[in-house]
Amino acid sequence: MLPINLRRIRDEKMNQLRKGQNAYAETEELVRLMKRAIEKENMPVQCDATNSGCWFIPLSTSKTS
Repeated sequence: MLPINLRRIRDEKMNQLRKGQNAYAETEELVRLMKRAIEKENMPVQCDATNSGCWFIPLSTSKTS
């Protein structure tokens, strides 16, 4: 089996969020790493936890009139 590098996966998912795309984390450890990175970048993201993982949904900061 190949070792899973969670930090690399976290970086890929953070890039998805920066592009405005949703990201999904399957494990508790990956969710923890994602939340820590999101807090560091002060990124507006909604976190929807499910039984099987957590969806991270970027929130738009633009306001409509």
